[in-house]
Amino acid sequence: MRPCPLCTDAARLFHRAERDYYRCPSCALVHVPPDQHLSTPDEKAVYDQHQNAVDDPGYRRFLARVADPLMATVPPPAQLLDFGCGHGPALAAMFREAGYRTAVYDPFYYPDPAPLRERYELVTATEVVEHLAEPAAELDGLWGCLRPGGWLGIMTKRQPPAEAFPTWHYLRDPTHVAFYAEATFHWLARRWGAQLYLPRSDVALLHRPAGAASP
Repeated sequence: MRPCPLCTDAARLFHRAERDYYRCPSCALVHVPPDQHLSTPDEKAVYDQHQNAVDDPGYRRFLARVADPLMATVPPPAQLLDFGCGHGPALAAMFREAGYRTAVYDPFYYPDPAPLRERYELVTATEVVEHLAEPAAELDGLWGCLRPGGWLGIMTKRQPPAEAFPTWHYLRDPTHVAFYAEATFHWLARRWGAQLYLPRSDVALLHRPAGAASP
């Protein structure tokens, strides 16, 4: 058993292949143990190969899965933080073009931590949370960036049924180290006192009520 990096409960071995995958009985997160993560230079080398251009129509349609429900809920000129935006911050560009005030942060490409000290009506993390080695601290930090009444939009594939897990395409990316179930997002909502909405199979929206406390 290994401690879950999200809730610290004892996670049990769930699947073994090129890497080991441990599943937490409390929050349902599946994680790869830290000693099997890529080194920082090797991780960045994988990200450098991504072809996510800001003006790519297909990529923008993909990002619209999380952008559309957020824009329909919170109108401009609200402030947004695009966390883990990568070297082509297309989502931030989409919001900026729609009249939102946007900031970006990425540990490799936009590493200035100043935006993380501000507060926002909207925070997005698209195809990011599966890369987090320390999801408890990093997700709590994002929640702390929200103003009361704000929204956190997360895009990540949710775990398939157990029998399909060994062949799940998400496992083929060596930078993916944390895998979330629907139950994981319900656990986060309880932790934060958040209202949870799951409009798509790969989108989770968490609303911070005005009276919600910081974790």
